[in-house]
Amino acid sequence: MAYFIVGLQVLSGIALIVLILLHSPKGEGLGGIGGSANLFTGPSQAEAGLDKVTWIIATTFIFSSALVGWGIFRF
Repeated sequence: MAYFIVGLQVLSGIALIVLILLHSPKGEGLGGIGGSANLFTGPSQAEAGLDKVTWIIATTFIFSSALVGWGIFRF
């Protein structure tokens, strides 16, 4: 069971990295210093779905990390 939790942690960590990189940028970054930043008016439908999946994977990663960190499952 412990190997399943650790495997779940590793897979959710990799998926979380990929999902975060898939998100579109929210602003201009350093280009906004001169006052020419164009922010998006609102999230698109695809972005909203991507947000939900990212939150689910992030919750899975945090929960599995807590289980491993607290030593609930022994190897």
